Amino acid sequence: MKIVLPGGAGLVGQNLIVRLKNKGFTELVVIDKHKENLEVLKKNHPDIQAEFADLAQEGDWERHFEKADSVIMLQAQIGAKEKELFIRNNVVSTNNVIKAIKKYHVDHTVHISSSVVESIADDDYTNTKKEQENLVLDSGINCIVLRPTLMFGWFDRKHLGWLSRFMEKVPVFPIPGNGRYMRQPLYVGDFANIIISCIEMKRIGGVYNISGLEKVDYIDIIRTIKRAIKSKAIILKIPFSLFSVLLKIWAVFDKNPPFTVEQLNALVACDEFEVMDWEGEFNVSATPFEAAVIETFSDEKYSKIKLEF
Repeated sequence: MKIVLPGGAGLVGQNLIVRLKNKGFTELVVIDKHKENLEVLKKNHPDIQAEFADLAQEGDWERHFEKADSVIMLQAQIGAKEKELFIRNNVVSTNNVIKAIKKYHVDHTVHISSSVVESIADDDYTNTKKEQENLVLDSGINCIVLRPTLMFGWFDRKHLGWLSRFMEKVPVFPIPGNGRYMRQPLYVGDFANIIISCIEMKRIGGVYNISGLEKVDYIDIIRTIKRAIKSKAIILKIPFSLFSVLLKIWAVFDKNPPFTVEQLNALVACDEFEVMDWEGEFNVSATPFEAAVIETFSDEKYSKIKLEF
């Protein structure tokens, strides 16, 4: 099977490539505009096709869709200061990918949406991901839509990956407020296996909320990371308002901060997402949260590699 992964050099794509190859898939094509992440992919997998291209611009990259059996739509702007970047990389690029799918009559697409489309949050990421999903559903292509919650795993520059690296550098690890903000973290390894199940069964139709099966408070996530990496950092709760001010100061000096005020607000919103039986639906076994965290930070080859965004 020929599988095309637009935006495949990011967190999900890098993990998915590893597992696709382990399952025997060999004709894999990744199209991405992030040079550094694409180089990471090429270094780990010199046997796959990887092309540097901006999906928000029509171009020769479209040729890869010819004779494709499946397209896994992974392109997304997750964090940025400018609204234009979210529009360009979540909306414009999606329109172009849909055009390529139609042009070459690809009969199977897995669109990776996000749980934020059902969130109460009102920010550029949430709003453009909603628009992106609607574009796919209204396009008429044969597709299945997956909405993952917060993901973690190998190659994670943000989320748990950033938290672990920050914890390794500081003697005191700050927690906003009381830290009792419920999350439903999803192990990207499990999510990759769900995508592979969709490919193998050629699943089309339906929108599926894929959340972590365990509900874990933010402070307990931090404690689990601390145990996994054997950190000696002291976990300290600080007032929410002070934490917010510190993030704003950080953003002044970092053009692409790993954690923003908007994400802080989304954290404390405590959205609760539907927990469906995706194990039964896609014939995939969930990895227990603590075991997944240990696997994330203990793998000899992949646990030390981080991506850029």
